[in-house]
Amino acid sequence: MDQRTAASATLLSPTPAPPALRTVAVVGLGTLGAGLAEALVRSGRRVVGVDVDPAAAGRALAASAGLTGPGRLTTHAELTAAAEADLVVEAVPEDFSLKRAVLKDLDDVVRPTAVLATTTDALPVTRLAAETARPGRVVGLHFFHPVRAMRLVEVVSSVLTAPEALAAVAALVTDLGKEPLPAGDRPGLVADGLLFGYLNQAAAMYESRYATREDIDAAMRLGCGLPMGPLALLDLIGLDTARAVLDALHHRTGHRPYAPAPILGQLVEAGMTGRKAGRGFYTYRAPHDGAAVPDELTPTGGARLGEPRQVAAVGVVGSGTMAAGIAEVFAGAGLPVTLVGRDAGRAATARDRIAGSLERRVRKGRITAAERDAALARVRPAGSLAALAGADLVIEAVAEELTVKRRLFAALDATCRPGAVLATTTSSLPVIACARATSRPADVVGMHFFNPAPAMRLVEVVRTVLTGGAAHATAHAVCAAIGRHPVDCRDRAGFVVNALLFPYLNDAVRMVEEHYATPAAIDTAMRLGAGYPMGPFELLDVVGLDVALAIQRTLHREFGEPTHEPAGLLSQLVAAGWLGRKSGRGFHSYGSAG
Repeated sequence: MDQRTAASATLLSPTPAPPALRTVAVVGLGTLGAGLAEALVRSGRRVVGVDVDPAAAGRALAASAGLTGPGRLTTHAELTAAAEADLVVEAVPEDFSLKRAVLKDLDDVVRPTAVLATTTDALPVTRLAAETARPGRVVGLHFFHPVRAMRLVEVVSSVLTAPEALAAVAALVTDLGKEPLPAGDRPGLVADGLLFGYLNQAAAMYESRYATREDIDAAMRLGCGLPMGPLALLDLIGLDTARAVLDALHHRTGHRPYAPAPILGQLVEAGMTGRKAGRGFYTYRAPHDGAAVPDELTPTGGARLGEPRQVAAVGVVGSGTMAAGIAEVFAGAGLPVTLVGRDAGRAATARDRIAGSLERRVRKGRITAAERDAALARVRPAGSLAALAGADLVIEAVAEELTVKRRLFAALDATCRPGAVLATTTSSLPVIACARATSRPADVVGMHFFNPAPAMRLVEVVRTVLTGGAAHATAHAVCAAIGRHPVDCRDRAGFVVNALLFPYLNDAVRMVEEHYATPAAIDTAMRLGAGYPMGPFELLDVVGLDVALAIQRTLHREFGEPTHEPAGLLSQLVAAGWLGRKSGRGFHSYGSAG
């Protein structure tokens, strides 16, 4: 049984929901509670909503008003309304005292056979259960935002949980059309243990003014294929909820990345708690409205320093996948490209790779045969840097080694015409070190493309302290010309995407090291619970474990953060030659290398 099959086997596979859970009470009708109530009504259940806020109750009723079928929702202000419920789910704010009080009060209201569920993902389910008179019938049910769209529910058991109670709630989850994933009573469970560290780091990145909110969110959506950027997701979750979850995680683990970024507390204290308040990191058309509107922080597009230079001819240095992909992008946009390899043979091979890629795009109907031929005709392979003498923009995509890049930039300085912009595609090395290898550091900029370059729309534009306004403006203008979205970054290891992505991947590896969950189970949690296109171990295998290790080491050196130290298991797998898809085995096994 491989790890993917094992993941399916670890998912709870209950029988259809027993009649005993046909009436469900939801205590707390905020964003999560209202979404849960709606899902339960859709499943045909009788739902009793309890909330002291009439406005929250009204929104929950409005959400379920148009639903047809046997399910129905009634709302009440008192817990006594839950007396006949077979299952009561508390969805009140993430505060231990509040949740404990609700569960203890329910002891005096519901029948002895009723099951109580808590939606916490950060507080100890075992302690909450122990405080009640029915610890065996208390479970955790962790739903994800938005409830209607997210397919995963983490079903949390403690050492006190009765098997029949666990089976009953797992059956309900399945009946809702969702996947129940078993989780132990661990801070953050599986998905949020990984997700909230990443969200908190994004908030801190914005707070440090490293990048705009729009650039951070665009970088993670376009660079990683995520459904939402981290700051927009925090607004959806609720900044008060996020801060409470992080506080609880930090208190239970002492893990520094969980210490809430100060900006979260500042926004909450100002009443700017996200979508539900109409204002958080972004401003919304109205409270509870998902449409963001311009505000005083919205970029106006007038922050460029200098005028862009004309780019009529492009040079690309390198013969690997990235170099070929970048050359294909520019050629496809109508610009002549000189593709320089270490020798003429390597350059010709890189051009053949472009031809193959263009042909695949024709077969998929993305371009016409005429467009293929025109793009390929614009690519001229060369075996010497001398061929770049007339280029207006030269982009290097050679090995990720500083010595190699510095040597190349010194050679480009001697070869390229005055005024040409020189760009590096490095993802982790200091751009300033490349710039200082030339006599024209004002003309050097970072342009970090993502693999595969023809498909990925993001380019991180990296401006050093010496980069001139003209070079910076040229990089932005070129991105517009080739249909790519530029985000501005300072010259810091990892820029935006890798600085947020790889610590998250490293934390996932640590979770496996601690034997909390398998790689396949964690992949399932992040795909179904967070809406990620790939789980962390699927992604690590695609990126290459050796590449991931090198980037993580760079981040650790730059920031000195102990939690950035590469996970031991990652180093061990690289030492064993398990590098992912390219070696046929990484965290998952593949039929063949490549």
